[in-house]
Amino acid sequence: MEHFEYKVVVYDTTGFFGGNVDVRQVEIQLNLLGDEGWEMVSCTSTNQSYGATKSVVCIFKRRREY
Repeated sequence: MEHFEYKVVVYDTTGFFGGNVDVRQVEIQLNLLGDEGWEMVSCTSTNQSYGATKSVVCIFKRRREY
């Protein structure tokens, strides 16, 4: 049976109402996690009022090494 470990990463947005994401910076961080064997399985935004987003929550998994 395969066993997995999970990691939750929260990327905060910027701007007065939120919603601005530094795409290049997130891409760099995602590639670093990928190099460590993490695979993204889910990603969602935390909506505030009027469609603004305070943060983006990403969940990763990888096979657990024994």
